[in-house]
Amino acid sequence: MPTPILMPALSPTMEEGTLARWLVKEGDEVSSGDVIAEIETDKATMEVEAVDEGKIGKILIDEGAEGVKVNETIAVLLEEGETEADIDLSASEKPENSTASAETSSKAETPAANGHDENAAAPSGNSQRRPDTSGADGDRVKASPLAKRMAENEGLDLGQLTGSGPHGRIVKRDIEKALKEGTGKASAASKAKPQQKAIASVPVAGALDERLYPVDSYEAIKNDGMRKTIAKRLGQSFNQEVPHFPLNIDCELDELLAFRKDINAMSPEKGEDGYYKISVNDLIIKASALALKRVPAANASYTDEAIIRHKHADIGVAVAIDGGLITPIVWKAETKGLVQISEEIKDMAGRAKSKKLKPEEYQGGTFSVSNLGMFGIKSFASIVNQPQGAIMSVGAGEQRPVVRDGALDIATVMTITLTCDHRVVDGAVGAEFLAAFKRFIKQPKTMLL
Repeated sequence: MPTPILMPALSPTMEEGTLARWLVKEGDEVSSGDVIAEIETDKATMEVEAVDEGKIGKILIDEGAEGVKVNETIAVLLEEGETEADIDLSASEKPENSTASAETSSKAETPAANGHDENAAAPSGNSQRRPDTSGADGDRVKASPLAKRMAENEGLDLGQLTGSGPHGRIVKRDIEKALKEGTGKASAASKAKPQQKAIASVPVAGALDERLYPVDSYEAIKNDGMRKTIAKRLGQSFNQEVPHFPLNIDCELDELLAFRKDINAMSPEKGEDGYYKISVNDLIIKASALALKRVPAANASYTDEAIIRHKHADIGVAVAIDGGLITPIVWKAETKGLVQISEEIKDMAGRAKSKKLKPEEYQGGTFSVSNLGMFGIKSFASIVNQPQGAIMSVGAGEQRPVVRDGALDIATVMTITLTCDHRVVDGAVGAEFLAAFKRFIKQPKTMLL
């Protein structure tokens, strides 16, 4: 009988999403593992794979549809010998079970992450399947996410390459071979970046008083899923659920800046193996993690039944992206060295800007750090991101007059603001955390002990 293809849950907390793009059309034959669609959540775009083989008999949800509920039927798959006449749409609307015929493919960049080698040879007899990336001739070609990125960076046209991976998928090995042989170079036309989607204007009748704001005097920008989620969660946190309060402290940075300069001077030359460049923010993340371990009561979450004290300092790092904000997480930051922290933040921040983070890379965490110092912001207070118990806001480091032993001096100082959920992080606990953090910043070598 026809098999319903259901809206998959891309994360444990996902309730709905946007069906961004179909990569197949009605009548197309698909096999298990073929990428058939792209789904957008509030902060990520992920691919959906078919888990059964057959023919796409009916597409029920159009591209761009928003608010598609998890487990809602989005298409129907026909088995051999079945036709569209066999489809019972009334049965497809409310499937009795939640086993989707499509599931998320997280598309890990390394073989270890998904349990198989993406360069594994294709099974004999398999020809190239339904593609998922546009080639120069307009056809779509099947390629792993890593191969796509490599091809884009190197200016290769995937449509000119032959895949050696499963189901004819183009994989890393094929890109490396093309680079070595000098094949697959994209034409000037195909190198041109696709035009950015036009900003959607939406009717806002009644939203503004037309006597003060004529309808032709502004443009209404439609709220996407990310903006709606930010508004809902932070509005809920700030106005309804979290009794929050700020704590401020000034930290002198001169020792930390000298320490950073010394360790960066020991790095290999740029382009050589092992090259690194530690930032002030990397040091702040490490100091935060160590301070949370010193003051475990600050590394906590509130529930109605209990106070949850976390065993590890999982630090969310706020990253501004088009349309909003996302906080990729450095898991177990207290266990990681500065170089590893730096590399992870650079990698996740880069992928965050293109909405390529996996849900497990930005959902959760025990504490967050938001740094606006690079924009010259002297001090600010962030909103607690539930269920975390606190968030730390970092201002710009600047030279300020300080008094030492009764004499006036100059020091590089930054202002830190800790916003606490008073249900779980009391004033004394927050102050104790900031004192521990300040000691690590003032004596950064102690972070290596």
